[in-house]
Amino acid sequence: MCKNNSFDIENEMSIEKAYNIWANQYDTNKNLTRDLDKRSTIETLSKYKFETVLELGCGTGKNTKWLLEKATHIIGLDFSQEMLNKAKEKIFDERVTFKKADLNENWDVDTDSLELVSCSLTLEHIKNLNHIFYQASLKLKEDGLFFISELHPFKQYSGSKARYETENGTEELEVYIHHISEYIENAKTNGMELVELKEWFDEGVENEIPRLISFVFKK
Repeated sequence: MCKNNSFDIENEMSIEKAYNIWANQYDTNKNLTRDLDKRSTIETLSKYKFETVLELGCGTGKNTKWLLEKATHIIGLDFSQEMLNKAKEKIFDERVTFKKADLNENWDVDTDSLELVSCSLTLEHIKNLNHIFYQASLKLKEDGLFFISELHPFKQYSGSKARYETENGTEELEVYIHHISEYIENAKTNGMELVELKEWFDEGVENEIPRLISFVFKK
């Protein structure tokens, strides 16, 4: 993987700082994207079997609790230490290991060890999608699944991006837009096939732009 330029490094630092600030209110403030992501995760993954899981961008553990209903071991990675601290406060379970990590680097997880890699509301902060798919393919067992739930690119085209409230008002984060074709092409390049694709709408507004998109890829 090529080195980040100065903008990317500054962007990563600002994102980490923002999520550290956001951690105290992430679980309690009104957040339609967060809530719909939880629903997309549960509804999609309920029909699949898995035991060993890597959760990318696990945050405060909002999806970790549910994943524990099916998994025997979960590794949760996040670049925000404060988000991880919140997750550790909520989840006391020896089946879960939370680690601070930069997903742009190689992941400290055994090769061919996972049945599921789950990624929620994280990839808008990642410039190089190919690296993510390469690492996921490397760590997954044969027939393992890669689940992605992200802000829909159509929503991004309209100007939506991650934002949080501060004493000085709303702060927006600089993000990367990944087109639907980009996900599918990177999966194919790294030996994965598309199993499922679904668009998720806010309740009662199915005739508007979808808020989220989810994918299930199989190695």
